[in-house]
Amino acid sequence: MMMLSDVRADHPLVHPRTSVIICSRGRPELLLDAVRSVLSMSHLPHELVVVDQSEKPQEHLAAARLTRPVALTYLWSPDRGLSRARNVGVGAATGDVLAFLDDDMLAESDWLLTLTGLLAELGPDHVVTGQVRAGEPEVPGAWAPSTITQPAARSYSGQLRRDVLYPNNMGLFRSAFAEIGLFDERLGAGSRFPSAEDNDLCRRLLLAGYVIDYRPEVVAVHRAWRRPDARSKLAYNYGRGQGAFYVKHLSRRDAFMLGRLAEDVYRHVSRAAVRTARSNIAGARSDLAYTRGVLGGAVAWSRTR
Repeated sequence: MMMLSDVRADHPLVHPRTSVIICSRGRPELLLDAVRSVLSMSHLPHELVVVDQSEKPQEHLAAARLTRPVALTYLWSPDRGLSRARNVGVGAATGDVLAFLDDDMLAESDWLLTLTGLLAELGPDHVVTGQVRAGEPEVPGAWAPSTITQPAARSYSGQLRRDVLYPNNMGLFRSAFAEIGLFDERLGAGSRFPSAEDNDLCRRLLLAGYVIDYRPEVVAVHRAWRRPDARSKLAYNYGRGQGAFYVKHLSRRDAFMLGRLAEDVYRHVSRAAVRTARSNIAGARSDLAYTRGVLGGAVAWSRTR
């Protein structure tokens, strides 16, 4: 196994001052590979912040002393929830620009150079997100969710009928969090509503006048490690968080969300019918599981105080 000390240390630092934040829970090998990918980039961050919610600290990371000019901050926490972990990372980071990867992602060689260059050009009222490509299957039938390979650059602002932010490949200025607040810890993996913290952040950014810039040259790879039988469960979890997200904003008199909720349910029910007719039973089950999640999450959120 390649150790952290095996990664070359002769890369220059990038500007503006940047912190890369990676959050993890119970996936030590994936986490280590994600860290290696950051340390192997053509340009390095000033700081790498790892927030680990595993049962026990990863001692090899906690005690790591890197031989390259990157400050490593390893934070172990017994708390649960991806949003909470990201917020801990934001609080600990010292960079002016904060870049996010998930623990099952691999940064391409020029990922950070491209990301920070775009942010420096676009300015602090922009958020950059990019391509999320699926890696090669790591077990038979394995797959990667939440991918996007759209080839054309796009800039999004105002009212949108779809979600366009991918925080497993995202960068923004710290000042954005100071203005709109952090990730909603009631949403996201590990919470009662286990998704849509990204979509909630996106909505709040857009309402505050920020522009979401999708740039295909900002590339990270989502490792394909999930087994085929996990599709329906993950679809339900995605739906449950999404339903909660809709009702959260409806409760704030954001009537636009009612149309989005209705369209989302209609789209997935219709697609389930088409897939059933084409004998794609697994796909239809995922669509229906997502729909059940949306409706269940919407009802459950409406009962929260």
